[in-house]
Parts: sequence; C-alpha cells; structure tokens
Amino acid sequence: MSDIEDKVRNSRDITEFQRKVYLALLQVKRGETITYKQLGERIGCRCAQAIGQALRRNPFAPDVPCHRVIASDGSIGGFHGQRSGEMISRKRSLLESEKDYPSSG
Repeated sequence: MSDIEDKVRNSRDITEFQRKVYLALLQVKRGETITYKQLGERIGCRCAQAIGQALRRNPFAPDVPCHRVIASDGSIGGFHGQRSGEMISRKRSLLESEKDYPSSG
C-alpha cells in the first residue's frame, strides 16, 4: 500500500463516500484520464455531480490526482470548484505535463 493510499484509508477528515472516490481515483495512472461518470461507476455511484463535489473537497491533491477527471463529452470539466479561468488553465497544464512522463506502476 502506498503512503497516500494509507493516508486516505486512515483519514478521519473525510466521509466514507469521499474515501471511495479518492481510492478509486488513485487507480488512474499518470497520463490517463477518467470521466466523472466512469469514476462514479467504479464505486457504484450514478451521480457525476456527487463525484465532482467530492473532488472539489479533495484534501490530498495533488497526491490524489483530481485533475485527471474530465467531463463525459471530453471537455476539461472543473477544477477546485471552478469551470473557467486560472484553475482550468492549471488543470490543463497538469494534464499536459503528465503526458511527458512514462506511466508509473
């Protein structure tokens, strides 16, 4: 078990739902993306908006890589509760930078 996985599993500062979301997200490798819907399906949640809200509250970022979650239509989605502006530029930069590195694992 990785250090971040251990932190997520043992945190008392997140809900059980958030824990499920963050642990599932840890399975998305560097350079890959997943949609809010796909992430929800992995944990048995049909509400992409609930996934987004959990990611908005992610206290483990960037170790739990919420920037890897995009909208089902292929658009960038949100980041840190924003849908435009500096945060979205940052999300794009993080995704682009990960393409330059081989996937770990």
